[in-house]
Amino acid sequence: MKKLIWIGCLSYFVIGLAHVVLGSILPVLLQHYDQNYSAGGQLIFSQFAGFLAGVLVSPLLNRRFGKRGGIIIATALLLTAEIAYAFLPPWGWMYVIAVAAGFGFGMIEAVIGTIIIGAVTEGTAIAMSRLEVLFGIGALVMPLIASPLIANGAWRLAFLIVAAFSFISLILWGRGHFGNLQRILDERAPRKVSASSRSSTRLPYKGKQWILLGIFILFFFLYVGTEMSLVNFMPAIFIAKLGMTESAAALTVTFFWLAMSTGRLFAGVIAEKISYRVYILSSSLLTLLLLALFPFTESRIAAFIVILLLGLFMSGIFSIALVFSSKMLPGAEESTPSIMIAAGGVGGALLPLFMGWSMDHLQVAQTAGLLAAFAAFLFLLSIAAWRFQSSQTVKAKSSRI
Repeated sequence: MKKLIWIGCLSYFVIGLAHVVLGSILPVLLQHYDQNYSAGGQLIFSQFAGFLAGVLVSPLLNRRFGKRGGIIIATALLLTAEIAYAFLPPWGWMYVIAVAAGFGFGMIEAVIGTIIIGAVTEGTAIAMSRLEVLFGIGALVMPLIASPLIANGAWRLAFLIVAAFSFISLILWGRGHFGNLQRILDERAPRKVSASSRSSTRLPYKGKQWILLGIFILFFFLYVGTEMSLVNFMPAIFIAKLGMTESAAALTVTFFWLAMSTGRLFAGVIAEKISYRVYILSSSLLTLLLLALFPFTESRIAAFIVILLLGLFMSGIFSIALVFSSKMLPGAEESTPSIMIAAGGVGGALLPLFMGWSMDHLQVAQTAGLLAAFAAFLFLLSIAAWRFQSSQTVKAKSSRI
């Protein structure tokens, strides 16, 4: 189990690199191609459209090649896409490459998350937080590396760095041995499936569980969309709002992910102690307050403080909400994580597309205000999940009386 978690952590580190590499160099990339921010939003949309496809197709590939085989295929695709990025092909091809890259890291995230949530029965939030810490470190390191690369005109090497770590991950998954979990990882579904087996693969939600499922789908849509909008357009916002240089603005993402990684070290432990729903509700509220404050910051120091606090308070929302949704929908542990990650992929595709449009047509403060509006809906959905669990708890107590 430990070996699986640590190799999973490496894969999440690679995902973190891949998630933010475009955002870290987006201003200079668009300048190189003579494109506007709307085109940048479309590029990010393409990547997350691929992410969504990877999440949705992962069960099919897993049944055909096994979970480890699926991860190997996805990692190889990500490796190929990052190398292709580095060659800076014609702009139209960048959209195709973005889809391939997104498919790769989307499938990796879905498969590993499902394995961990299904295999770890105690301290699940802590295990998921450990993966998310490495995701955060990857997302932190990439802008830190990108800044000097941009300053020296070698920013295309950022893609090759992601490719190098993807190659290491590919080797470890291909040569790794996982003891008792080996059979589970390599197991493939039979070619012929009986009618009873097909009926058992239907979504196992009943009654009001569909309402809760809808709440969580919207929650993940908004959260991932907000996070990806923030990290991909944060440098551009700082350049336009505070007049920072491109290389210095790239460091804003590093500060954000530094706080994210720090917060994730403690998020799982805190959530286990205070309950998942309290953690999600309080984190969503603090995120709303900080994003509402951000448009009014006029100094670089104040803006950086807001970014650091945002990273700290947003750090555990995704992983804890993923565990919370799985626990709230018992009997659907195989399907719920993939559905939530897919919902996040849709949000990560659509909301940055909208943000790219707003960067071209609205004032910077108005664009920042949109992020606060997203967070407001996120907070309302966390309240709805809280009330749903409270009502379920009351019913459970009354049924025992």
